[in-house]
Amino acid sequence: MNAENALRRRLLLTGAAAGLVAATALPGTAHARDADVVEPDVDSTRAWGARSPRGSIRTLDHRPGRIVVHHTVSDNTSDFSRARAHAHAHWVQDLHMDGNGWIDTGYHFLVSRGGWTTEGRHGSLRALAGGTGFVLGSHTSGQNDRAIGIASEGAYHAGATPPRAQWEVLVALCAYTCSRYRIPSGQIYGHKDFGDTLCPGVVHDMLPRLRDEVAALLA
Repeated sequence: MNAENALRRRLLLTGAAAGLVAATALPGTAHARDADVVEPDVDSTRAWGARSPRGSIRTLDHRPGRIVVHHTVSDNTSDFSRARAHAHAHWVQDLHMDGNGWIDTGYHFLVSRGGWTTEGRHGSLRALAGGTGFVLGSHTSGQNDRAIGIASEGAYHAGATPPRAQWEVLVALCAYTCSRYRIPSGQIYGHKDFGDTLCPGVVHDMLPRLRDEVAALLA
């Protein structure tokens, strides 16, 4: 582990009533807001130097009812640094804006293989903190006005699995999102649940585990 990641390890205390024990946080997580829910440490679009949107970002005045998990089909890099997470965020934004012709990154949040979380579409982090509305995304047909889109860096359609750091932070981000928006843990889905796609690959098979681990944090 490099020094940068080591400095970001923190001890997270979970609620005794939930039957959980203290655990060592991986990069990309921060303090517990309360006894049960981990508040992720998210690098904003400003922090990673995102391009300005090409149009107006619309904030909806209702809460999302579910989370949709994706993978970005990028390289399964062994570079777990924060700089790599920022470079990946740039790569996704360029792909969505220049390749797809969208106004901004389609996903609300991105989770790197090293366990760093970045804001995707502008305004998503501020809306999540508010807990009453969310930014209209562009990640899943038919779900963009009702779901938060979270994408994991990497390609998981050919047998690869997420590194532990990425998985732990995905759990933390989903739990915090569920807490802020009052989303039941059972309402965490994969992209392929709503369309003809392989996304998010084998992560889709891991969704029952993801729901269970999120439920434990929300207990």
